[in-house]
Amino acid sequence: MTVVFTDFIYQLSSNPALAVTTILTLSVILVNGWTDAPNAIATCVSTRSLGPRSAILMAAVFNFFGVFVMTMVNATVAQTIYKMVDFGGNSDDALIALCAALFAIVIWATSAWWFGIPTSESHALIAGISGAAIALQGGLAGINGSEWIKVVYGLVLSTGMGFGMGYFVVKTIESLFRSMDRRRAFPIFKNAQIGAAAGMAFMHGAQDGQKFMGVFMLGAFLAQGDSNVTEFQIPIWLMILCSLVMALGTSVGGYRIIKSVGMDMVKLEKYQGFSADLAAVICLFTASIFGLPVSTTHTKTTAIMGVGAARRLSAVNWAVVRDMVSAWILTFPGCGIIGYFMAMLFMKVF
Repeated sequence: MTVVFTDFIYQLSSNPALAVTTILTLSVILVNGWTDAPNAIATCVSTRSLGPRSAILMAAVFNFFGVFVMTMVNATVAQTIYKMVDFGGNSDDALIALCAALFAIVIWATSAWWFGIPTSESHALIAGISGAAIALQGGLAGINGSEWIKVVYGLVLSTGMGFGMGYFVVKTIESLFRSMDRRRAFPIFKNAQIGAAAGMAFMHGAQDGQKFMGVFMLGAFLAQGDSNVTEFQIPIWLMILCSLVMALGTSVGGYRIIKSVGMDMVKLEKYQGFSADLAAVICLFTASIFGLPVSTTHTKTTAIMGVGAARRLSAVNWAVVRDMVSAWILTFPGCGIIGYFMAMLFMKVF
């Protein structure tokens, strides 16, 4: 099942519930591009391979292509997000609960951005809709355990593999280029850093874009009164729309996040920034192929930690890491609880 563009436009003008759901979903995608995408270019800016404006523009372009191209090739991440919660039953209540979850995610993400904390919008999305589904179904019946477990696998992959791959890649680079004069290596890694950052932005769009499109499709079906759709196909017009909105959010910029991730946590040289980006791209690509919804924030930041730890443990600012990890730990219960109570409130009011 899919959503035809002409039908969607007609329903948008005649169905207020669909209009509200669409606005909220696009708002979450915009906030994701605004607050999460800067992680992709943090190292590129911190090593001065690109200026902030040029890096943000590059990230916007490659976020667009990441959403579009990867969804055309493999849309399993979107399917996982769609199926991990149960919004079946009364479609009106389900739509209200979904709107409440999206509202909670916007609040959480914007608050994190204000304090410069690179939280995971992916996990905020997962937690928010899970809390709303529990409120809707009156218990854990709102959670599909067989799909939700993929989130746990993704969490392990994005942290453990990110750190390990960052450590491995930078050690390999140091071994391969040990005999090269630093002045000759400088331009090589400057260009390589830009290419790796572009790849990181591409994979951010590939991962996060699919998650939000899965939620968009859920909202569209609920607005039509279809609460039991199990299989769907993402239309090309939706890929383009989500790509453009995420690119717009990225172009707004996120210097607070860039500073926290790329400058405060570890001081990186160009080859180290390239190593962190390459490691994160490998991890995100692997997760996308297997349909695991991983956090681009966790993957990138743990890869940077791995690169810093390869030099020496003291090279990592563990105070910054502690703040980030605390925010990560709080995201699931925090955004889940907000999603739950917002859904309960919305269903009573509306």
